Amino acid sequence: MDKKTTKRRSAADQDKIVVEALRGVGRPVSAYELIEELRDKGVTAPPTVYRALNRLIEDGLAHRLESLNAFVACNHPHHHTGKAVFAICEACGAVTEFDSETAERSLAQWAKRAGFAVRTMTLELRGQCRTCCAVSARSRSAGG
Repeated sequence: MDKKTTKRRSAADQDKIVVEALRGVGRPVSAYELIEELRDKGVTAPPTVYRALNRLIEDGLAHRLESLNAFVACNHPHHHTGKAVFAICEACGAVTEFDSETAERSLAQWAKRAGFAVRTMTLELRGQCRTCCAVSARSRSAGG
């Protein structure tokens, strides 16, 4: 695709292409990895991808994982609150998104008491997933 075709794409079309690529990759990716995924679709400009990612995050369709400096498609499109909780496995890199209304509510209450206006909330738990814990346990029990 040439530059003229890319420039004529609407923001909504760009967003759709970017979110489909995020979902297709199925793991956290940097903006530059995403550009590599989209190169064959004529998306090569970092500002284009960053603008699309910002809109997707604002619309609740994607999240930025701060600790990984990476982006993921939202697995819970029903929550457009800018709040998300992720469990990140440090062994295999798996990322699981889940809801924790209790944690979100507790942090929101703290913020309110502190006079802090929360714009977004992303909680990241770092550790090992169930599969990697089981592998580690088997290793330890086998003397490894």
